[in-house]
Amino acid sequence: MYLPQIIKIISAEIKELNAKAIVVGGAVRDHFLDLPNKDYDIEVYGLDKIETLERLLLEYGSVNFVGKSFGILKFRYEKEEYDFSFPRREQKVSIGHKGFDVVCDGFMSFKEASFRRDFTVNALGYDIEEKSFLDPFGAKEDMESKILRHINSKTFIEDPLRVYRAVQFSARFGYTLDKDTFQLCYNMVKDGLLDELPKERVYEEFKKLLLKSPKPSIGFELMRELGIIQRYFPELHALIGVPQSPIWHPEGDVWVHTLMALDQMVSLKRGDKKQDLKMMFATLCHDLGKATHTQITPEKISAIGHEKAGVEPTKYLLYRLTNEHNFIDSILPLVKYHLAPSIYFRGKAKDSTIRKLATKVNIEELVTVARADFLGRTTEVSLKGIYEAGDWLLKKAEELDVYHKPLKPLLQGRDLIKLGFTPSKDFKIILNTVYNKQLEGKIDSKSDAIEFILSLENKE
Repeated sequence: MYLPQIIKIISAEIKELNAKAIVVGGAVRDHFLDLPNKDYDIEVYGLDKIETLERLLLEYGSVNFVGKSFGILKFRYEKEEYDFSFPRREQKVSIGHKGFDVVCDGFMSFKEASFRRDFTVNALGYDIEEKSFLDPFGAKEDMESKILRHINSKTFIEDPLRVYRAVQFSARFGYTLDKDTFQLCYNMVKDGLLDELPKERVYEEFKKLLLKSPKPSIGFELMRELGIIQRYFPELHALIGVPQSPIWHPEGDVWVHTLMALDQMVSLKRGDKKQDLKMMFATLCHDLGKATHTQITPEKISAIGHEKAGVEPTKYLLYRLTNEHNFIDSILPLVKYHLAPSIYFRGKAKDSTIRKLATKVNIEELVTVARADFLGRTTEVSLKGIYEAGDWLLKKAEELDVYHKPLKPLLQGRDLIKLGFTPSKDFKIILNTVYNKQLEGKIDSKSDAIEFILSLENKE
């Protein structure tokens, strides 16, 4: 198993103290999954005082004392940070993820210390000096079978966030929940144990599900099966069973389409976490309005106006996950205008219409969401993987210089002052009038804008 050299050096020093350093948690799991890893957690066995470990670490780098009372030292070396800790027992004493009594014991066995972990795949260890793996609960067998299995029912339910962790791990690794683990999680949801979770913790698990999963649909379908969607995300639950036109959506109901679009968005991500998260959430929410605006007649199934109707339920859903107002506000236009690329393409929209669209939404982002929407279905044209409408709109936007942002106004308030105008509330009206002419393509230079302003003045 690959380890940074500094960890090997410190492990050798720990051995000199008749103690042992063991890599634990995600780093060992990801080694077997052939996943990249930069986070290393090391548990130290055989020391009676954490201060002894602290002094050793200080010889090589800095130590952050946050978590020291829980037996955790954050060691920083050459811009990298590693967690060194003592094995510990945890006992639930109150509600919340901080409601634990923690007892550190440097002389616990690795198996006993690992008993508090959530899943077998997270209870692996790597003995650095012996160069051997420790697997007290059969994680390797579970990995070969692609099974996610909890270790202990009593300790598992003490932190209800583990249900969401089960969801995102299943999606990220393509694992199936062990039947007993599934039943345990299902009962936790039914009994309302997840009610105590703060939105911030749930949001972090959503991020991992959306950003790290090759198929986020696996996680959302599992949330549906566990009852999470029905209990905590009614906006998404409302999509289940909502029919769609078989002409445009032969894949099934709105829920099925949404999950397919979400999986398509994975291939459209750019590697910018904040941006990718925005695109994923916009795709997740893009059809929320169909729950209220789907109309069924003998002739057809339609959802006229669903794109605008989806804005409010998007707000409700996202604000239950985060209070990042600017982030949420940036998603709403993508939901509201997600049909525009296809509509504009079919109608061969005027240049002025495209320029005006750019003042309401980032066109490149919009086409990305619309592309996931278009490809997330099973029509013959969608299965070809080419979104002609989006490509057309992007080309037009580039020609009109509104690919990433709207046209920059030719005139500003200071220009009006130079022309002799006295600042007033009329400035906004005048500038908006000029800008609208610019968007319409009737004014394309600053000199033309000034000439237009002067002509208005002369008319008065």
